[in-house]
Amino acid sequence: MHEPVTIKFKPSDEGLLMEVNALFFDDPLAPPGEPGKPFNGLWDYEVVESFFLNSKTTQYLEVELCPHGQHLVLLLSGVGNAFLSELDLSFEADTLSDWGKWTGKAVIPWSYFPPGVDKMNSYAIHGSGIGRTYESLYPIPPEEIKEGQGPNFHRLEYFQAFSLKWIMGEDWEQPPSDLWEPAP
Repeated sequence: MHEPVTIKFKPSDEGLLMEVNALFFDDPLAPPGEPGKPFNGLWDYEVVESFFLNSKTTQYLEVELCPHGQHLVLLLSGVGNAFLSELDLSFEADTLSDWGKWTGKAVIPWSYFPPGVDKMNSYAIHGSGIGRTYESLYPIPPEEIKEGQGPNFHRLEYFQAFSLKWIMGEDWEQPPSDLWEPAP
């Protein structure tokens, strides 16, 4: 066991501020993508990620943050069905200020969130080979894991209740987004 990853969500005018504080394993090594830019396949590296779901429509947002500065944002409609990916994100990561740890701050634009988010889950991934570690805020119960089953972060039935109003205030109204209009 290690010190837990912490993810904090805070209000921001431009969107939801996501702050990450985690141990820095530096395993696997940095992805070959440029820091500050989207990187497809980021889930194969060290990441912390959060998913925001409308459980009635199965529309959801996936935000992946890497300690090396890359990110990946996906909009999905239906389980695992991304219809927009590699979206821009204001994200900064720091691995130098506190040895052995990393922090990250991202502002997730309101337009990226599907209407009616009511559930979420978060994950942390690090390590290589047999040392690959997958952690979940709301994991699949051990008795429901079948032998040989690999990780699947799109098991929406295990997501738990969440409301953006819990962060923004009960009177807050989510701004409309045209990104979700073409969603299948």
